[in-house]
Parts: sequence; structure tokens; C-alpha cells
Amino acid sequence: MKISILGLGIIGSAWARNFIADGHDVRCWNRSPKPDFPHFHSSIQEAVSGAEVIIIVVADPPAVSSILDQIAPKLGPGQLVIQSSTISARWTREFAARVTATGAEFLEAPFTGSKIAAEQRKTVYYLGGELALIERARQILQPLSGAIFHIGPLGSASSLKLAMNLNIAGVAQSLSESLALCRKAGISDETYFAALSQNAARSGVSDLKAPKLRDHDYSPQFSLKHMAKDLRLSLETADELNIHLEQTANLKARIYDKGLDAKWGDEDFIGLIRLME
Repeated sequence: MKISILGLGIIGSAWARNFIADGHDVRCWNRSPKPDFPHFHSSIQEAVSGAEVIIIVVADPPAVSSILDQIAPKLGPGQLVIQSSTISARWTREFAARVTATGAEFLEAPFTGSKIAAEQRKTVYYLGGELALIERARQILQPLSGAIFHIGPLGSASSLKLAMNLNIAGVAQSLSESLALCRKAGISDETYFAALSQNAARSGVSDLKAPKLRDHDYSPQFSLKHMAKDLRLSLETADELNIHLEQTANLKARIYDKGLDAKWGDEDFIGLIRLME
């Protein structure tokens, strides 16, 4: 298939390489030029011209909006825009309207799974929209995924993704505080993680982040700045739904904003443990 990947960050670059390995006609574009990346196009219009599928995976709603502004003249019937950036339901519905006004189709497809999952084709997709469109997209996403969930109507998948990241941020913070306490008490990381492996608090987050915490390795699997953005979008969504997320508000203001102030935004969010050291 003719597939355009718009966004060559940690995830988009892994997906692009897998599509290329599968023999698709892949065109890649990134806001910051990456001319050495395979199949890179400096022009976004050239990258999407004639594409059957256009996958957008960028940082935030303004980035998605900018891309749609640039590609709208090239969109039309027969094309499918798969929006995989983590945004909110409100933005999802707005962007869907802009795409469908061109005659193209729109699918919301946020995902879970960090760099390792993307490279190993274990991305988990949350899809929102009509069932017929979900089935059309399945053949495209299945080779990249460990699982695909149809969440519900348009916007529902974006809300679920934000909810999942709220959980991840909370679990990671508890893990960091728990480990920091043991380190101060003179308990080795080896003993801590051995005990955690047999405890009910063991989680996918602790399994994924244990090697990074033990090695003090904060290279990004999922960057702090992106998790901070997701917390902000979650709080905006909560306001729209008239619910109060006190823990999330505190986590963002007291922990994530400090991490951003420390210039750790491009590093892995688990690096926030340094605030306790």
C-alpha cells in the first residue's frame, strides 16, 4: 500500500521501518527534517500525494492541526487519515470534521506501548469510530500490533488513552517514591526489585522501568514532556466532564512541571525520581 507516516519520533520511526520492511510504498515526513531517514520527503504535500493511508503521530493538538492545514488540499475520497497522536476527545472530533470535509475518511487510533513495543510490533491500538472503518483499518494496523480494541464512538478512544496514561503516571510516581525510600534506608535495588517481583504491587510499569531505574538510564522510551502534555489534556477533559482529578492536578503541578523546569522534558518520565534524590 501507499502509506505516509507524518511524524518520525520514537514511535513513528519504528512504525515506518516496519512498514518498509513489509514492502509497502512508504513516504515519511517530519517537522524537523530527517533527510537520512529512509524514504524521507522534505515536502509534506509530496509525502501525502496519492497516499492510500496517512498516519499522523506527533506531539500534541497544535502539531496535528498544523499538519492538517498543510495536507488538506491533497486529501480526497479514497484516502484514510489515521490519527494516532495522543489528544483529547474534543480535538479528535474537531480534526475528524476537518478531514471528512475533504472527502477523506478519519480514524482515531491512539495507542499504548513505548519504543520497545513499537519496534517489536506489539503496539496496542485503541480505535474509535464506525465498525466498518475499524475493519478497513485493521489490515493496516494488525502487522504493527499486539492487540486492537474498538473502544466505541469517535472520541472514546482518545479519552481511554488519556485515562490509561493517568494510571501509568500514578503507578510510576508510587514506584519512584517507594524505591527512593528503600534507597535512603540502605536497601539495595537488587533486593527491592526481587521483593517487588513477589508483591501484589508488581506491574507492567515496574517491569518496564526497573532496568532504567537500576541503571539510572533516563533515555526516552516515553518522554516526560509528552506525559506532562497528557496530564494537561486529562485535566482539560475532566473540566469538560465536570469531574475533579485532584491527584492528577497535583502530579502535574508539583512533579511534572518541576521536571520540565529542570530541562528533563526530552528524557524518560521515570527520570522524575531524581527530584527525590
